[in-house]
Amino acid sequence: MLRWLSNHLAPSDERGLLLLNRAFASLAARERVARALEILPGTHVLTSSFGAQAAVTLHLVTRVRPGIPVVLIDTGYLFPETYRFVDELTQRLELNLRVYRSEASPAWQETRFGKLWEQGLAGIERYNRLNKREPMDRALADLAAETWIAGLRRSQAPTRAQIAPIERRRERFRVHPIFDWTDRQVGEYLREHRLPYHPLWDRGYLSIGDWHTTRSLDQAGSLEGLRFFGLKRECGLHEG
Repeated sequence: MLRWLSNHLAPSDERGLLLLNRAFASLAARERVARALEILPGTHVLTSSFGAQAAVTLHLVTRVRPGIPVVLIDTGYLFPETYRFVDELTQRLELNLRVYRSEASPAWQETRFGKLWEQGLAGIERYNRLNKREPMDRALADLAAETWIAGLRRSQAPTRAQIAPIERRRERFRVHPIFDWTDRQVGEYLREHRLPYHPLWDRGYLSIGDWHTTRSLDQAGSLEGLRFFGLKRECGLHEG
């Protein structure tokens, strides 16, 4: 049934997608990955921001499909700790890392537009389009991705509270194998497989992006202020 649904699922087929999601919701996370790789169209890719708990999805997926392309969008403004974390996990998990960046360097952008992240919501959204959305669209196109896997979870933020195991985004399938996991389940998986949190986690950084728009919980004072000065929560990578 799952294979038939995936083969006959049109982008606008909401009922078919609902049935597929009901089936996937009953599976364990590893089985969701395995079944998605089996029945959803290829090429398959995995995307990761190498954030606080990224090691879970990276480990989970690459144990099922070693060598799957892992897409990282590098804005040029990631924390030094993030770049070291990328190197650590790439070596440890033998990742097939594919790094994409804006076609305009950070220095060139600042010369042209100033520091966009200091220009209110409109500036932040322009920054995200240039440095996150466009490189991601290019990565998916270059890799001819038809299905991409991401580590989004419902408990991460109110903006993610309604995500489903499988969605249609940008004319592709997007799979969320740990969509229903709690923070406790994430911690248990990391301990079981001896995987690290992002090094900034212990300093109160619960959501980690660029250094200039990321705050620790102590600095922000609330969960709403952890990213983008509280003006928004999502960067655009998973929207649209």
